[in-house]
Amino acid sequence: MEKRAKTVLGVDIGGTKIKTGRVFGKEVVRTSLSKVNQSDSYERSLSRLLTTIDEVMTTDVEAIGIGVPAVVDPDSGIVYDVQNIPTWEKVPLKELVQKQFNVPVYLNNDANCFALGEKYFGKAKPYKNCVALSLGTGLGMGILIEDKLYNGVLCGAGEIGMLPYKNGILEQYAGSFFFDETYGESAKILYQKAMDNDTAALSAFKTYGVHLGIAIKAILYLYAPECIVLGGSISNAYTFFKASLDEALDSFAYQKQLENFKIETSDLVDSPILGAAALCL
Repeated sequence: MEKRAKTVLGVDIGGTKIKTGRVFGKEVVRTSLSKVNQSDSYERSLSRLLTTIDEVMTTDVEAIGIGVPAVVDPDSGIVYDVQNIPTWEKVPLKELVQKQFNVPVYLNNDANCFALGEKYFGKAKPYKNCVALSLGTGLGMGILIEDKLYNGVLCGAGEIGMLPYKNGILEQYAGSFFFDETYGESAKILYQKAMDNDTAALSAFKTYGVHLGIAIKAILYLYAPECIVLGGSISNAYTFFKASLDEALDSFAYQKQLENFKIETSDLVDSPILGAAALCL
């Protein structure tokens, strides 16, 4: 017997905005948006969040899932040191939202939500052991082991971007920092130039693919996943760094393992909302 589709909310607290979506089955049926201002007081930023939820809330909503760029205790529902909201140092977010809307609330960090969203709605569906990599401002990672999200302590598992690499950390070479600091232009602008066959832009993505390939080799050694799903804005340029990434994997010690390994790119629309909503499922 097929499970009844649930209506839930997914909330993405991003770097510059809070976006909430009402999700029915596999579809985001309505969204609400509010800007995030780092200068906002604690009360003002919380009000922005509650307002975006209220704007899409209906009586048939059964639960709310929230993805937060922070250290998260999913059991107590407390978030610590939210990166883009400086006043949120220790916030009992689960309790506050549940009290306001009287439905169950689930929290996790944004990278874990991305992985869970891919498992329920996207490219990770067929795989029991999978890693989701978010290629954006930083390098976020969520881990699925035997069909279950692996959180670690305070949802801290998967911080591969913090590993030492060259004269810094991996995130500086596999996130958007790399393009800004090395080429003086954003990944978005370089992607547009690469689409026009600009030689320098193509070279930038080729070099980026080598760095990302080294990160992926580390993931393969640690977790031996069946699949890695790439998401985030930089994943749009995958065709421009695929060859150099594959070349970096040529030195992976266990080539037989690669016969049962795939790299996919996410095709989810409203991926952060679906990922947060997946916490409720």
